[in-house]
Amino acid sequence: MARYRGSVCRLCRRENIKMFLKGDRCYSDKCAFDRRSYAPGQHGQRRSKFSGYGVQLREKQKVKRLYGLSEKQFRLVFKRADRQKGITGTNLLSALECRLDSVVYRLGFVNSRTQGRHFVRHNHFLVNGNKVNIPSYLINLGDVVEIREKSRKIQFVVDALGAVVRRGIPQWLELEKENFKGVVKSLPVREDITMPIQEQLIVELYSK
Repeated sequence: MARYRGSVCRLCRRENIKMFLKGDRCYSDKCAFDRRSYAPGQHGQRRSKFSGYGVQLREKQKVKRLYGLSEKQFRLVFKRADRQKGITGTNLLSALECRLDSVVYRLGFVNSRTQGRHFVRHNHFLVNGNKVNIPSYLINLGDVVEIREKSRKIQFVVDALGAVVRRGIPQWLELEKENFKGVVKSLPVREDITMPIQEQLIVELYSK
């Protein structure tokens, strides 16, 4: 499967929003988006006008890049959300938030979703006491996510937990920092997702 290997700071600049793809660096003076908050490329500082389709496409690209998914993965998540009862856009965002790589990031165990995906694949996390190394694994109500005993002294984990106060923990999750584990108190609702996302535009794009 193809993976984006370029500068992730370019993605933030392209979508004109800070997506915190590089963890602590995004909070520092070194953040490329703060220094150059215009689109990348030689024509980046020109004003761009988007058609209706262009606006929908940019919104889809923004959310896809925010959660670090390929086009195929994102479309599969959308199809599952569309088959569920309720509002398709809300179902989509809830499913993205409940991915294991996203949950470990939200709990503060890692500095970014990309790092979370890497750590999950390398067997650093347990779900309800069982080893899970699938980043797309969907977390359910009441699940307990914890760092394996052997992985608790990894410097990346220590640094991430040290900075968790600055980032904050969503209300639907509960972190037991001293025990290196978190509990899913409830499933995320639309109000829990604070990033400026217009999910209806994505629904309209895929409904054509």
